[in-house]
Amino acid sequence: MGFGNQIQALFQSASQWPWLLLVLISFPLVFLAFWLRLYPTKRWVALLMTSMVLSIAVVFVPAFLVVLALVDGIIFTVTAIDGILHLVGTRAIGKSGLQVERNLSRTGSLGVPLDSVLILRNITRSRIKGLIRDDLPDYFVSKPIQHQLDLPAGLQLQLKRKLTPHRRGAFSLERVDLKLISPLGLWQRHISLAVESPLKIFPDMKQLSDYALLARTNRLSLIGVRRTRRIGQDSDFERLRDYTRDDNYRHIDWRSTARRNKLTVRQFQSDQSQRLIFLLDCGRMMTNTRNGYSLLDHALNSILMMSYVALHQGDSVGMICFSDTIHAYLPPRGGASQMNRLLQAGFDQFPRMVESRYDQAFLYLNSHCKKRSLVTLTTNIIDEVNAEVVSDQLSNLTGTHLPLAVVLRDREIFDAADEPMHVQQQKTQTQSPQTIDETSLYRAGAAAEMLVWREEVLRGLRHKGVLIVDAFPDELSAPLVNQYLEVKAKHLL
Repeated sequence: MGFGNQIQALFQSASQWPWLLLVLISFPLVFLAFWLRLYPTKRWVALLMTSMVLSIAVVFVPAFLVVLALVDGIIFTVTAIDGILHLVGTRAIGKSGLQVERNLSRTGSLGVPLDSVLILRNITRSRIKGLIRDDLPDYFVSKPIQHQLDLPAGLQLQLKRKLTPHRRGAFSLERVDLKLISPLGLWQRHISLAVESPLKIFPDMKQLSDYALLARTNRLSLIGVRRTRRIGQDSDFERLRDYTRDDNYRHIDWRSTARRNKLTVRQFQSDQSQRLIFLLDCGRMMTNTRNGYSLLDHALNSILMMSYVALHQGDSVGMICFSDTIHAYLPPRGGASQMNRLLQAGFDQFPRMVESRYDQAFLYLNSHCKKRSLVTLTTNIIDEVNAEVVSDQLSNLTGTHLPLAVVLRDREIFDAADEPMHVQQQKTQTQSPQTIDETSLYRAGAAAEMLVWREEVLRGLRHKGVLIVDAFPDELSAPLVNQYLEVKAKHLL
């Protein structure tokens, strides 16, 4: 009789606190989740909500307690069996039951999509279902991000995606992540399989191929590169090409013209190999961004463009990357292989939040480069201290080398200086009572003052014999190449 009273009391307690049964069922499942990395799905949560609804009903109708116990027992049994089967099946997958290979190029270009292919082979005896996500480094975008996986036993599957890098450097794709679904869809287990693929992302080389194509067809003006008439005559014959309006008529080859029935001129090349050395600032002045890329990214793209042109002109090109110390030095050399060395030296250089030591960079230049060269410093001038150091170091090169300062413009400052003018024009066109905000006026005044100071700095550099290229970062390539071609044409070296 005493034992029966205890059973009756237990039922009465359960009818008052029916969620105790829910806790007793949930606790071992939560333990499994943390211990075996086996997690419930939305379908399992839906079953749990059914049990919860019945638990609430027991409060009002105690007779439902038997039904609740039966339903909870069924849920526990079904979920336990489904979890055990899933655990056994996925353990085989984790022990090389699923073979994964990744076909991916070892090199890529900044902003250019790469083809990445995952090859999956199921050598288990069961069907593999779930989701698969490839490893995605920072600054990379994948389309699609993940794939649905439904691979029968003994078969092979290929999954393709586009991987777009938005940062240069050396990366490594180390794994693939699997989210495997149980046969009844109540459980999911996360597994990572090691699949290592090294990847190097270089600056975008598309501009080089565009330049080569337009150079062969004499249409360089389409990208802003202008032909510069040479002072004096070069002596070495290079090739025959079609006549253009800027050519000297004395260079027309009349025999070739008669044979082709088209005006043809002889093109000559310089008989001396000149030297170019780039000083690339990797300090805090180059950390600003434009169109998603840092000033250093834009500067490196333009430097590579100018290097490509110079190497094809027969010149030697070198580079020094620096911030508060020297990061990389590439001695000046010529030939097609030097382009690859420039890529290797600069692709993993990033702007650092440190003050650049221009004195150390120019001291390193003087000790390693004795012959007269075109020394190109690419930087950003935004304060008086920085401007004074740059001016002193470049002016000291005059006589020994030919200094060229590539000064990057800040488009936000130029836009701020022009903002009140745009507002006034809009007011005149619409005849609306719009007024210029005082904040915009103060902002424009400060921007104009900075631009006036900046122009004084550039004027001082020109007065000291320093060549200047002053351009926006995303429009730098054409002015830089034009300046180089002008130096070649006037034989300034």
